[in-house]
Amino acid sequence: MEFNNTNKPVPGMGRISGFDTKKIFPDSSSGFSAGSEVPPQPKQEASDLAPLSPQDLKKEVTELARLSAAINERMNEFIVGNHEIIDLILIALLNEGHILVEGVPGTGKTTIAKSIALITGCSFNRIQGAIDTQPADMLGVRIYDTNKKEFILRKGPVFTNFLLVDEINRINPKSQSAFIEAMSERQVTLDGITLPMHSPFFVIATQNPHEFEGTFPLIEVQRDRFMFNIRSDYLSAEDELNIIRRAHTGQLNWETFSRSLTPLLSPHLIKHYIQVVRQIIIEDPVLHYIRDLIVATRTHPDIELGVSSRASLSLVSGCKTLAALNNRTYVIPDDVKTIAHAALAHRLILSRDAEIEGLTREQVMDEILSKVEVL
Repeated sequence: MEFNNTNKPVPGMGRISGFDTKKIFPDSSSGFSAGSEVPPQPKQEASDLAPLSPQDLKKEVTELARLSAAINERMNEFIVGNHEIIDLILIALLNEGHILVEGVPGTGKTTIAKSIALITGCSFNRIQGAIDTQPADMLGVRIYDTNKKEFILRKGPVFTNFLLVDEINRINPKSQSAFIEAMSERQVTLDGITLPMHSPFFVIATQNPHEFEGTFPLIEVQRDRFMFNIRSDYLSAEDELNIIRRAHTGQLNWETFSRSLTPLLSPHLIKHYIQVVRQIIIEDPVLHYIRDLIVATRTHPDIELGVSSRASLSLVSGCKTLAALNNRTYVIPDDVKTIAHAALAHRLILSRDAEIEGLTREQVMDEILSKVEVL
């Protein structure tokens, strides 16, 4: 078991073409100029954020959309493709949700996670999944200090803002279960002592679904703790050529890229925007549409077990954040359709007949989305 700790800020990230730091961080209004090492801090504590007026909400959402565009633009300098994964990570981060990325090795999952941790100014730890990983390796352990004559807590890598769990399905079920309290309750219990996690706390886990030797499928209760599940597939032929050209010209040097990154966010700003996106508006027709999608998963003949209310909450909060990242203060049905697969499909358990017929969760979700209408 190994983990890497990157707790210090790393020197800068985006999506708009022709990224201009002065437009995104005007010196007069944001208090943050290009090249500054400290991102702007909101005047009010995130936990005390009062209801915003429509004008103030629009102003906050516009700034968040610009930050998202800047992050995508900066990421595109090193990451080829995988735009959907980057967007979903930002959505999950702004909800303190967690994301499971499935895909074959070498598709950039770990690099994306490390890059976003650096650009958001978060502390970062990494756990490499292994069959002999024990709960204490991740959570920590209390050891007896003979000099102080008392037990000292040695915290594990889960005590961070941004936790990457690489190849989570290589961790045995006992140790996998140790994550559940941390992921759902933002706390860890060691020797009867409950310790709070860092805030914000975000987990991105990766696994290779095509490898079976020495792996343990995630139990359903743990899979349900992930806000999103997405596949990281091979790049298109054009993107693959782009990768080859960048490698040939020396543009894929991780050390050079990581040293060039300066945080565009901070844990404090993230907590502020978590409060902001909660105030995004969802009208009743869209709420009914979300309700109908959830109920459809529970009544579909090819589904043995539909999604729970936790999926409803993930869909609602995810749609709000997607709307904000697209510079809107309200949710539209297309927001729901955009993230429905990532938020719901991994929570479904298909019937035995459906599996025998070769149906996939994604195909069943496609059918549900095609039949459920917005009233």
